[in-house]
Amino acid sequence: MDSTRRFSNRVEDYVKYRPHYPKEIVYFLEKEYDITPDTMIADIGAGTGISSELFLEAGFSVIGVEPNKEMLDKATELLADYPTFTPHNGTAESTGLPSHSIDMVLAGQAFHWFDQKKCRSEFKRILQKHGLLVLIWNERLIETPFEKEYDALIVEHGTDYKKVDHRNISPDDIASFFSPAPVTQTIFPNKQVFDFEGLKGRLLSSSYMPALGDSGYEGMIADLQKLFDRYKENELIVINYATRVYSGLI
Repeated sequence: MDSTRRFSNRVEDYVKYRPHYPKEIVYFLEKEYDITPDTMIADIGAGTGISSELFLEAGFSVIGVEPNKEMLDKATELLADYPTFTPHNGTAESTGLPSHSIDMVLAGQAFHWFDQKKCRSEFKRILQKHGLLVLIWNERLIETPFEKEYDALIVEHGTDYKKVDHRNISPDDIASFFSPAPVTQTIFPNKQVFDFEGLKGRLLSSSYMPALGDSGYEGMIADLQKLFDRYKENELIVINYATRVYSGLI
């Protein structure tokens, strides 16, 4: 499926159940790169606005660039109270933004969907000279017995999980993308705590999992219920993340 349309039927689950990002990311970037509310940010692949909101809450101006109509409409709705948010239809490879109009390019949980060669040229075009590039992923950990079995469930029931998993992009790939400029990786702890309905929603927010009505959906949910029942504590389960931030001036 065209990556720009993969999440059209996942918007509500995405909004409710996808992890947000630690606020410490903003503090880190302010300290390391002297970004201020005057810094113009383009959030590329903004989705429903999770990464945009992180900076909007801190007083920044953000242009949310997103090609998926359903997701951009939801971001526009959810971020309507932020006067410094501007929704914009566009792709990473063709943003439609003016040349050298952006101080910082941000991509939260999105870079692995981009054509890297084309989007690098586009990022260089829209950024000011030596502009800041920030790539963020909430990387789900696979360490506890529950996390390992949950990942195995995703592998078993997912459609193209292994093909589109962001982990396919190695640190070397990212270093090459930033080159010849150096890149810094910074890791922040993050987690979500779910009851069963929340865990189900988190699973269904992923484009590579069967949706309601799809073949394999009922079996997947039955296996998820068994997994939840086996590991729940006080009717809750924890998913841990390493929020990886790659940053540098390009």
